Amino acid sequence: MKKYKFSYWISTGLIFLFEGVMPALTGQSEMAKDGIRHLGYPDYFGLALVISKVLASTLLILPFVPPRIKEWAYAGLSFEFIFAMISLWATDGLSPMVLFPMVVLGVLMLSYFSYRKIQNKSWTV
Repeated sequence: MKKYKFSYWISTGLIFLFEGVMPALTGQSEMAKDGIRHLGYPDYFGLALVISKVLASTLLILPFVPPRIKEWAYAGLSFEFIFAMISLWATDGLSPMVLFPMVVLGVLMLSYFSYRKIQNKSWTV
C-alpha cells in the first residue's frame, strides 16, 4: 500500500505542477496565446483551458475531494491530453511535440491507477 501512496502523490504532484501551477502562471503570456492561435483556436479558448486545468488538477491534489469528483477531473484531463495530441498532429504533423501530451497522459494514468489501488476499488464497471 505504501508504494501506491508514494506513486500517487508523486504522479499527482507532477500533474498539479504541469496542469495547475504552470498554466496559472503562464497561461496568459503572449507565448501561450500565440500557441493557442497557432493551433487555430480563438484566444478565449486558452483562458477556458487554463481555468479547467487549474480546477481539475486542484481537485486531484486535495485529499478531501469526493472520489466521484476526482473521477470527473481525471476524465477531463484525459480528454484534454488526447485532444492536445490530436490538435498538434493536425497542425504540425507527426513531430516529437505530438508525443508530449501522451507522456503527461501516462503520468496521469499512473496517478489514476494508484488512486484506485489506494481506494481499493475493483476494476470492473
